[in-house]
Order: sequence, then C-alpha cells, then structure tokens
Amino acid sequence: MAGTATRAEPHQGLLRWLARHGIDHEIHEHRLSYTAKETARAEGVEPRSFAKVVGIEADDGRKALFVLDATDRVSLPKAAAAMGVETVRLLREPELEALAPDCEAGTIPAVGGLFGLPLYADEAIRADAEISFNAGSHRVAVRVDRRAWEAAAEPAYVDIAAEPAEHAAPGGW
Repeated sequence: MAGTATRAEPHQGLLRWLARHGIDHEIHEHRLSYTAKETARAEGVEPRSFAKVVGIEADDGRKALFVLDATDRVSLPKAAAAMGVETVRLLREPELEALAPDCEAGTIPAVGGLFGLPLYADEAIRADAEISFNAGSHRVAVRVDRRAWEAAAEPAYVDIAAEPAEHAAPGGW
C-alpha cells in the first residue's frame, strides 16, 4: 500500500449526499494514513471521535457497513446478532473495492446509502457532538455534526464494539 498513489479529493457522491441533506461539513486534507487511529492523529482529533467503517457479510449473503470509534474493534458475534444471523465475516479488501469502486480501499465513508447498504453504528458514536470519517481517500476526511449525519444516514444503533478481552481474540477488527 505504501507505494500506491492516492488521490487527495473527497468522494464526489459523498459531497452530493452532504449537500442534498444540507449537512454542514468540513473537508480536511491530511498526510497519508491507512488506519482510523492514524487518520485521527493526522486530523488532530480525538480517536474516539473519528469513526471507522467496517464491511461485514452475513451468512445469508447480506452485506452491511458498521461504524465504530477508531479505538474500538467490531465484535463479530455482536454484528451477527445485530443482523439477525448466526455468523458474519469481515469483507476482504477486494470485496470492499467492488462495493465502493470510487473509494480507495479502507476509506468508505460512513454513509451506507451511498453504496446501497444498511448502516449500523455502535452506541458509543452517540457520545460525540461531531464525528469525522474517511471521505473515500487515504488523504481526505470529513467532519460533520453527528446529529445531522445521524438524521440523514439513519444508522441502526447497536452495541457492536468488542469487549477488551475480545480485542486479543481472533474475529474482532
């Protein structure tokens, strides 16, 4: 990844979505970063207020996006329960690229509707007045009012963050 070129512009569909919903936002260009924690640091924001997006596939083939604080990991058993299935798995990079071909791998914005996917958000997201998330590039993020994003993106809030003991176990990300 380190040698690949990245674009320093936000996802155009995201910009149209923000405008259509009248969501005030700030677009921030930052140094190249590949993880949500790195991006939060590059943005100069508390990692707990930077949202990362994880793609999940249920055992019945349905896919969804899950939004968590950058410092958290998704609990796959909790994600399965949220989707009403027995098991789920993380989507692999090529699958994420297929879902969001206009985004660089790992930079899907926290707006499921842009990609025809349901959106789940961890309860901890509600703690922040504003949230930041990737804007389709490893060099660009967006900061929005959390309530405005919530009203437009309509996430289903669920407890999906792994407990500390799960962080060390396989199956959380």
